[in-house]
Amino acid sequence: MAERPRRHGGVRNRNGGALDAVLVARGPRQADARAERGHGARARRRRDAAGHGGLFGSLGFLTEVTLPELYRSLETALTGRAVVEERLMLRSTTTRQGTTFAEAISLNDTVITKTARSRLIDLSVYVGDEFVTRVKADGLIVATPTGSTAYNLAAGGPIVQPSVDALVLTPIAPHTLTNRPIVIPGSSAVRVVPNMEPRDEVFVTFDGQQGFRLVAGDEVAVRRAGRPMRLIKPSTRSYFEILRTKLKWGEMVSAGRPGDAAP
Repeated sequence: MAERPRRHGGVRNRNGGALDAVLVARGPRQADARAERGHGARARRRRDAAGHGGLFGSLGFLTEVTLPELYRSLETALTGRAVVEERLMLRSTTTRQGTTFAEAISLNDTVITKTARSRLIDLSVYVGDEFVTRVKADGLIVATPTGSTAYNLAAGGPIVQPSVDALVLTPIAPHTLTNRPIVIPGSSAVRVVPNMEPRDEVFVTFDGQQGFRLVAGDEVAVRRAGRPMRLIKPSTRSYFEILRTKLKWGEMVSAGRPGDAAP
């Protein structure tokens, strides 16, 4: 983990101009529910370039275009015939002793979590100026609708359609079973305050790629980023069709016939 995230500038082409589009490819090593981490989002965040995903693994909700479909899909996108969706992104600000310690942009989630050898952590959660709850858990996920099918899904959080203007707060393995995920307006300002003891090891991570250790007195504020991510949607498949395919809804699970459909 880095002690302090660095700011990244926008990605430019060889001639120094801003990019019009970014192709994001995913491989088998990234193909699980927790690994839908928004690769390439930081490269696009300060430009209006649209992202186009290509899937080379088996699971990926952003990268719905398979290898056989890729070239035709790229042609559709480059000729301007593809639909461009806008996805809500997060801006997370960590303050330490009253000053801004770090800022980060994330597409899927901001996660406050403990290490494997640490005990449960104690987090006070606020939405706006209102106290929500005090969570004792392995951590807390603040997810976007896009990120609802990432770590949030693996932690038992709800799936939120990308067009819904919302955020999700999902405790990770909470000590109290009544601490359940909650969906809040996308305009909400979330503040998380770890109630730490010296032996606690608490980290904050952004899309699982950038993060650092928190110390006593730190606060993490999460809200909608100033601009969304633009995502090229060349496929004619609906969101629900993608969910059925990726999550294998309606399929029977058996050792002999894993592909059989349910009656």
